[in-house]
Amino acid sequence: MFPTTSPQDKATADTIARLRTDVLPTAIGLGPARAHVGGAAASLSDVGQRTSQRLPAFVAAVLAMSFLLLMLVFRSILVPLKAVLLNLLSIGAAYGIMVAVFQWGWGGALIGLEATVPIVSFIPMFLFAILFGLSMDYEVFLLSRVREEYLRTGDNGTAIVEGVSRTARIITSAALIMVAVFLSFAVADDPSTKMFGLGLATAIFIDATVVRMVLVPATMTLLGRANWWLPKWLDRLLPRGPVGTDDTDAESTSEAPRPRLVDR
Repeated sequence: MFPTTSPQDKATADTIARLRTDVLPTAIGLGPARAHVGGAAASLSDVGQRTSQRLPAFVAAVLAMSFLLLMLVFRSILVPLKAVLLNLLSIGAAYGIMVAVFQWGWGGALIGLEATVPIVSFIPMFLFAILFGLSMDYEVFLLSRVREEYLRTGDNGTAIVEGVSRTARIITSAALIMVAVFLSFAVADDPSTKMFGLGLATAIFIDATVVRMVLVPATMTLLGRANWWLPKWLDRLLPRGPVGTDDTDAESTSEAPRPRLVDR
């Protein structure tokens, strides 16, 4: 099947649906023969529909698992909630850049794009999974240091300053390497590879600069000690392991060590 309209036009999807529901059943009749609509347009339409159906469940599962794991590690409600929301910000920015470049044509010549092209349906799903994993790596690395300082000093502001100062260079250096690698994909000949590379490079750059170095410290400073709040009933339900931290640890580490009395 070779439609005269573009793959993402509504007319193309309507043509495929009309062939499957009206034209082919009428032509075949009630016999045992079966007919299928093939070709690139039909395949892309089917993949796009299936992706649209499954994408909400996929996104919800990733967000829920990320929230639960971060809550288990940092024994907090607001810290994982903030991490999930801010990671969505960097991913949303990547999606916006992709639409502006590939569908609106803004700056497409800079990466060798001769004309606007539709975004391949499975690219956003792949980008979401990869970008969320990379963003969570930076988040856990930063918050682990902040949490360690908070348990040692008991002061939220000092913990944030110390945590950011100790991890900023490592996070930005790692992000620059990843951005350089993915930008090399953006100058490839295949438009799908360009989308993949530009989306990843944009999201990692925004995540490591705006989100990780500005928004995360700012929101944690505004929230204060509420960052580490966890209901007692929920704390009892959550499993404890080497990655989790007890609230009693924060109290003990914030105090100076006491001398022990030894009987002689």
